Amino acid sequence: MNSLENLKIWRKALELATQVYDMTFNLPKDEQYGLSAQMKRSAVSIASNIAEGAGRNSNKEFKHFLSMAHGSSYELQTQLEIVKNLKLINTEITDQLKERISEIQKMNYKLQSKL
Repeated sequence: MNSLENLKIWRKALELATQVYDMTFNLPKDEQYGLSAQMKRSAVSIASNIAEGAGRNSNKEFKHFLSMAHGSSYELQTQLEIVKNLKLINTEITDQLKERISEIQKMNYKLQSKL
């Protein structure tokens, strides 16, 4: 088992989820149950899967949950591209979020490689 507080990737994923929640407040109301809800689920899934994996009993299990988090990060990246293409949010905001996702993806890959 790993201490969550010591996992930088988990803290970064929490920050990302918080930023995604903040960003979705600016989406049109008709997207409340569409893209907005899906982006929040994807962002929360990244941090949650990292946490669940850290709480497991083996590196193999941890790696499995990191893989799930990695998949969720690509879901969120795709959803941000859709929001950007639809011009629902300022490009600067979506680009900043995509940079954070990329950083988490790199951290995830390195952590999986170490396990």
